[in-house]
Amino acid sequence: MIKFFLLSNKQGQIRLSHYYDFIPFDQRPAMEAEIVRKCISRNASQCSFVEYKDYKLVYRRYSSLYFIVGVDSSENELSILELIHNYVEILDASFEQVCELDIMFHLEKAHFILDEMISNGHILEISRFHILESVNLMSIADQKS
Repeated sequence: MIKFFLLSNKQGQIRLSHYYDFIPFDQRPAMEAEIVRKCISRNASQCSFVEYKDYKLVYRRYSSLYFIVGVDSSENELSILELIHNYVEILDASFEQVCELDIMFHLEKAHFILDEMISNGHILEISRFHILESVNLMSIADQKS
């Protein structure tokens, strides 16, 4: 089961965070900082899986952004890497080569795409076509109002 999804830049600033398991709000910043520091400090030749407390961290770097997913011990790491890659491809299709500024200025859209893919820590949809169709419908509805 997916516990959280974090998106960070190279400086360690969190740009998106979504939690599927309860973690007290006051504990999140310290935990996020430690997780990001752990992932950023690894070099490219090291594995993309890291143990952290009760979680397995699966991360992937795309240009200047780190996509970090915390899962429990029963989750398949390779499927999570595929989920991250799929999310990045959908963001690329939505924003024309996604960058950090796209996430910052369209945070609700980034969350919406993530919500279309994951619900309550379980992967619901992986089809880029279906997810982009929902995103396009949302954009049309926003333009009408």
